[in-house]
Amino acid sequence: MRHFGHIAPEVRQRLFHREPCAFTADSPPHLLASALGATLYSPATRPRLADDILKQAGRGVTSMVVCLEDSIDDAEVADAEENLVRQFADLAGRGVEPPLLFVRVRAAEQIPDLTRRLGPSLRLLSGFVLPKFTEERGVPFLEALTVAEAAADALGGRRLFAMPVLESPELLHLESRAETLAGIARTVDKYRDRVLALRLGVTDFCSAYGLRRPPDMTAYDVQIVASVIADVVNVLGRADGTGFTVTGPVWEYFRVQERMFKPQLRRSPFLQGRAEELRQALIEHDMDGLLREIELDRANGLLGKTCIHPSHVLPVHALSVVSHEEFSDAEDILRPERGGGGVLRSSYTNKMNEVKPHRAWAERTLRRAEVFGVAKEDIGFVELLTAGLPG
Repeated sequence: MRHFGHIAPEVRQRLFHREPCAFTADSPPHLLASALGATLYSPATRPRLADDILKQAGRGVTSMVVCLEDSIDDAEVADAEENLVRQFADLAGRGVEPPLLFVRVRAAEQIPDLTRRLGPSLRLLSGFVLPKFTEERGVPFLEALTVAEAAADALGGRRLFAMPVLESPELLHLESRAETLAGIARTVDKYRDRVLALRLGVTDFCSAYGLRRPPDMTAYDVQIVASVIADVVNVLGRADGTGFTVTGPVWEYFRVQERMFKPQLRRSPFLQGRAEELRQALIEHDMDGLLREIELDRANGLLGKTCIHPSHVLPVHALSVVSHEEFSDAEDILRPERGGGGVLRSSYTNKMNEVKPHRAWAERTLRRAEVFGVAKEDIGFVELLTAGLPG
């Protein structure tokens, strides 16, 4: 699979200075962590789950989570587990490689149980999403994952990764935050080879205070949430080799009608001087806030995003593509002859590139460029989003 792999090769050639790389579920963990992109969640109760997964893969989704936790009623868990096992067997029989698939569980004991029940279709699973993660609750999940992976090996399965969700009240509350973060850091460091990425559960953070951000505001406008994101990145997202990929929070709103919206994008308002028209169209379709939040995610050190609606996937991926200007700066900074440091004018002659302070940014930018590609000099968000829209 590859990002933008669902569009025609000749279109990709027109859009990209450097195309996104291909990857599989067996690619190196650092590559997969960067490549998660818009991770689409789906309740495990969906009766045509296998069809849904393949449909979304055909629309550019590269990672999905089948949820047994908050998205379903407590009384539905047993039926949801049975449906998940049945749908995975159906999917395995089709002989088509699905996106990276994860299961969000409620309890640690579900991990070895589901591993056993999935049988040969376990080969489709890339891992588990671990809710309400703290040191105390996380260790049993990760120990269960160790047991499950041994069973996976016996069944010819692949590595099983963990994606802890940071969403507990202990992490939110100021008096317990530092201690909780330190405990999480100890735990994920101990199990570093199993932790693919850390996910932020901002809806739970808001819930603790009876808050809900409106569609014209981002998570960063809710100060109590923004402070937690900052602390999580501070402790767990460092660029010194000790950090992890931290993904962006879910965007709750959707009202995009693709067929109505598509003609407005096709006219490329940015190129024809109608930027205000496009901006208004984005607002009307509840996308303006989403786009601002995606940009703020990256500015604050997050990569990828939790998504609960397919209409969010393309904007996340389009805004993850590295611009030609970013790529030029990153390459200039990382040239071998710059190893001693110094300051240089950017190739776009509009900024200062200071080699040592900007090195970590440049390395992170090239990792993103590898999986999301580099746009051609005259290609922007509108063209990337338009090209990815279905039919």
